[in-house]
Amino acid sequence: MGKRYRKAMKELQLDLVRLQHGLRSSGKRLLVIFEGRDAAGKGGTIKAITESLDTRGYRIVALPKPSEAEATQWYFQRYVAHLPAAGEFVLFDRSWYNRAVVEPAMGFCSSTQYEAFLDAVPAFEKLLADDGIILIKYWLAVDQAEQEKRFAERADDPLKRWKLSPVDLVARQKYAEMGRLRDVMIERTHANHAPWFVVDFNDQKRGRINVIRHLLQQLPLHDGAVPAVKLPRLKGKPKTERVTEQASWVPDTF
Repeated sequence: MGKRYRKAMKELQLDLVRLQHGLRSSGKRLLVIFEGRDAAGKGGTIKAITESLDTRGYRIVALPKPSEAEATQWYFQRYVAHLPAAGEFVLFDRSWYNRAVVEPAMGFCSSTQYEAFLDAVPAFEKLLADDGIILIKYWLAVDQAEQEKRFAERADDPLKRWKLSPVDLVARQKYAEMGRLRDVMIERTHANHAPWFVVDFNDQKRGRINVIRHLLQQLPLHDGAVPAVKLPRLKGKPKTERVTEQASWVPDTF
């Protein structure tokens, strides 16, 4: 699948560039939320989407545990600061939906806070949609056996061990409970203006292709390719870069 995957991804990334160009031209605001189990593939999918985009036109939001001050704020407050501006594409790697699945499963919120959140989300997201924000929500689904395989790979790889937090290790024992909480979340917060879409991520490459294609289908692309750029001819011969001796060159070691 390697060659086929790379070919498909290249075509999709060209369309994502067109999408970004269209957002800028129209001033539309796009917010995409990625939720799912630990090791489902949220980070890798976001990297695949943004790989060829102009870094000035998108933002990735992956917020840490709330600070003591943030814990006393209106629950949505710290997320509001990261909503997209005109022409901007914002991708949430987990979001306010932590309170719908992770927090209740791990005992990080009370049942009162949990119920209040589920009651408030539809109205909150309706406000976003009414203000013109395009909101799309994805749940990346992965079976427990596949999740365990990915956990083992992370544990064995020193470059990936940082991805395994203490919370992740405890959450492994709560697969069924998190599934139940996920279903309640979707049933109570799915709406035409803020729909939930589930993507099979047992095969991560296939999942990325499917989710990007689906995302592109939700919005009109900019007509045609991004305009070509014609470089003017240089005046004179190309120059060799000469830097002041006040600076030190980094040694060439490769």
